Amino acid sequence: GGAGVGKTVLIQELINNVAKAYGGYSVFTGVGERTREGNDLYHEMIETGVINLEGDSKVALVFGQMNEPPGARARVALTGITIAEYFRDEEGQDVLLFIDNIFRFTQAGSETSALLGRIPSAVGYQPTLATDMGVMQERITTTKKGSITSVQAVYVPADDLTDPAPATTFAHLDATTVLSRGIAELGIYPAVDPLDSK
Repeated sequence: GGAGVGKTVLIQELINNVAKAYGGYSVFTGVGERTREGNDLYHEMIETGVINLEGDSKVALVFGQMNEPPGARARVALTGITIAEYFRDEEGQDVLLFIDNIFRFTQAGSETSALLGRIPSAVGYQPTLATDMGVMQERITTTKKGSITSVQAVYVPADDLTDPAPATTFAHLDATTVLSRGIAELGIYPAVDPLDSK
């Protein structure tokens, strides 16, 4: 969904309810997060017992803030996946991977591409958008040792589902839940649009 329709709130509720009930390993990757959101999530996880400061916790938090260079923001999504791969491949675990917000990975790649002097493609995105997204998304998979299941928040610029960044992301997802600005403006939360969701 677009800005302010409840993506982060929905992801946080999924973390609190699914990750806590699941009891397995979870990785939360905040790509382009605001410091306040990361801090709030950390303290909320302590309050709900998802993070246990006295004992074993089964959650990893990785953040790359919006004020950091694009290379750092692009790498934080890959770092979160690497941690999930470690839990899957070395610990033999089934892992839940939460990514908020995968659009910021694309945005960071676009900024890095511009800094490298590459000629942009559609709507100003990097010419390697599909490849970058494909390489990252293909790492989220099942092996003989375990699996990674991912829930990703996707910012949709100007609420345009055909924008190349979200459209490229959607091509790699098994299911999409679209949050609608029109439904959010009616005060209905979560603002799920069942007609655009797949």
